[in-house]
Amino acid sequence: MTKILITGSTGLIGSRIIELLKNDFEFIPFQGDITKKEDVETCVLSQSFDLTLHLAGYTNVDGAETEKDLAHKINVEGTKNLYETVKEKSNKFIYISSDFVFDGTTPPYDEESKPNPIGYYGQTKYDGEVVVKNGAMIVRIAYPYRAEFKDKKDFMRSIKSLLEQEKEIKGITDSTFTPTFIDDIVYGLKHLMNNYSEEIIHLVGSQTLTPYDAFKHIAKTFSLNESLIKKTTYAEYFTNKAKRPQYSEVKSKKNNFYKMKSFEEGLLLCNAWVKERN
Repeated sequence: MTKILITGSTGLIGSRIIELLKNDFEFIPFQGDITKKEDVETCVLSQSFDLTLHLAGYTNVDGAETEKDLAHKINVEGTKNLYETVKEKSNKFIYISSDFVFDGTTPPYDEESKPNPIGYYGQTKYDGEVVVKNGAMIVRIAYPYRAEFKDKKDFMRSIKSLLEQEKEIKGITDSTFTPTFIDDIVYGLKHLMNNYSEEIIHLVGSQTLTPYDAFKHIAKTFSLNESLIKKTTYAEYFTNKAKRPQYSEVKSKKNNFYKMKSFEEGLLLCNAWVKERN
């Protein structure tokens, strides 16, 4: 069985990867702090594995603007520590990146589009790509969501929770994004781990829509009050917040191996999962 060294194994995506693929791969969770070279060397050089799946990262988009040193230390220096040490063993390396490497001005963005990050979080993810680009697979994802995860809310469950509390929310009408069902990311990665090659691949949902429309879909799917959702603009909503790509329509020219779901399809599966456990 293929052995995978995985960072971020307890996170939003990593925990689901292990949950769904535990019978397909042997996962070895990284132990230690990736920003400390000695921790990385101790863990990596003492283990026998075939491939590294690097999911760990600093993901607070607004926080990255004020905690630049920390964001850089984790996303760039940590990636460099891990990559360089893994490469001493000549092992395969998959780096998980983000649609935030694009500026959101000239969509759609595919694997051949030129990165131009406009916020510091996106800059650190792109700098991480630069670190590994000559010897790794780079997999970009966008706005991941899943049915349940107690340790952290993704955007979908954050909106769902606010609507359940009967709180009014604002949805942007002049911006787009591409939500991605985490189970699709997992099964897409299963194929890529079994068919590794050093290239850039996008694993993203098949539907791009405005946040306002997405929030409406969430309310409708979970039978929540749609009237709580009000309209706003990109400029108004992100006043005093980190810059995000305004038109983040992300596509893939290379994903002919796993059919990614639309946001509506993913929500229906999340709802079915929730109902099954209640």
